[in-house]
Amino acid sequence: MGHIVVTGGSGKAGQFVISELLSAGHIILNLDLMPLDHPKVHTLKTDLADSGQVFNALSGQWTLHEPFPEGLPPRPDAVIHLAGYARNMLVPDNETFRSNTQGTYNIIEAACKLGIRKIIIASSVTVYGVAFAQGDTNFPSFPIHEDLDVNPTDTYAIAKLCGERIARGFAARFGVDIYILRIGRVIEPEEYNKEIFYSYVHEPAMWKVHGWSYIDSRDLGGMCEAALRADGLGFQVFNATNDHITNLSPTKDFLKSQFPDIPITREMEEFEAPFSNAKIKKLLGFQEKHPWRKYFSNWEKKQIEIEEKERAKAITPPDFIMDQAKLARMQASVRIA
Repeated sequence: MGHIVVTGGSGKAGQFVISELLSAGHIILNLDLMPLDHPKVHTLKTDLADSGQVFNALSGQWTLHEPFPEGLPPRPDAVIHLAGYARNMLVPDNETFRSNTQGTYNIIEAACKLGIRKIIIASSVTVYGVAFAQGDTNFPSFPIHEDLDVNPTDTYAIAKLCGERIARGFAARFGVDIYILRIGRVIEPEEYNKEIFYSYVHEPAMWKVHGWSYIDSRDLGGMCEAALRADGLGFQVFNATNDHITNLSPTKDFLKSQFPDIPITREMEEFEAPFSNAKIKKLLGFQEKHPWRKYFSNWEKKQIEIEEKERAKAITPPDFIMDQAKLARMQASVRIA
């Protein structure tokens, strides 16, 4: 059990990360501009672009007491930095860059100078330069691993890459552990039952930008917990993605059919995700708990049952009968699962 500061804990990913950390017994302080409705977590409204606020937040109280306990509050055991604009086009580019890089710098600087020995930074798979490229761009090879050269061209990914370099410099200067998580598309539990994951599985051409990979929000929390347990690794970069490709075909067959000219540099497991998470499993001991087939296949089975019942009635208006091609694809995925 430790005292963990989470920035951006009120956001989509942050809420699930906090839930996983609480389940592991940690005490959490959430730094965010938006509130988090959780009885066990105090949210301190903090502008991370203001260095003074960050220093104070990392050295202050953990919750409101009347009176406050005697003595100094406990120093955080670790900081998990998730806050920041989550993509391009939420604000103008210059503000995306300023806010995300300044916030990351301030968190890392304050943590290091206050003697906090473990910092976990949210980066993104967009740094590989495909998701927000200027035009259609391919990955250089498969699987996509952390040692590949990265040169993104969009503001959001450039800011994330700058954050990685800031972390690398401070880790070398202060001798602390700073782990970078290059996070894939975050999928919440209910999103397995929506059209977005149907599109992932059955319309793969749309999702090259994500490398046919994702991260379950609960497994992201598991990755953060694994990072908290693993000490002494210095500066490290990890792909934060789940185990399996979001497609029904074996990975090698799918990649060869879609990209015959892009090399596959090693043997891949039958349904291994194109974004490799081998490093985070090896060094941090991460184990996936929430594979997509476990949830999506059950949803598709229910959808098929509903459609077949409607068809059997022979009174369902045509607009409500599932397209035959779509139904066939869903049935095929259920058989494979």
